[in-house]
Amino acid sequence: MTLLDRLNQDMKQAMKNKDKQALSVIRMVKASIQNELIKLGKDTLSEDEELTILSREVKQRKDSLQEFKAAGREDLVEKLDNELVILQKYLPEQLSEDELSAIIVTTIQEVNATSMKDMGKVMGAVMPKVKGKADGSQIKKAVQQKLQ
Repeated sequence: MTLLDRLNQDMKQAMKNKDKQALSVIRMVKASIQNELIKLGKDTLSEDEELTILSREVKQRKDSLQEFKAAGREDLVEKLDNELVILQKYLPEQLSEDELSAIIVTTIQEVNATSMKDMGKVMGAVMPKVKGKADGSQIKKAVQQKLQ
């Protein structure tokens, strides 16, 4: 079942349950997918492309969440927290720190990285392996720790 199919099913369920917030989030994700389809001139997206869109939506909300917390807007913080919970349902299961660390160590060995100068090489090799399964800032911190 594609992401779009799941979103359509969940949208119908959210309408039946009169869950306005879930309905709003699902519609936003569907709109992002439709925009991407139009931009790429395709009829369907690959699983990887769908994951990219979902990751982008989650990242936007996390960035906004930090800004709202800094501004003391608790009403918006709560709304975004709820939206993130809804979006997390569509992402693959997140990697634990141990799993992420193992992937990073393996990748460092694969690209023969020895210092912080190799950070770009390592990040470029790690990101496709963990796409959608770990947060970019979390990956960056882990790679920096391993390369020090």
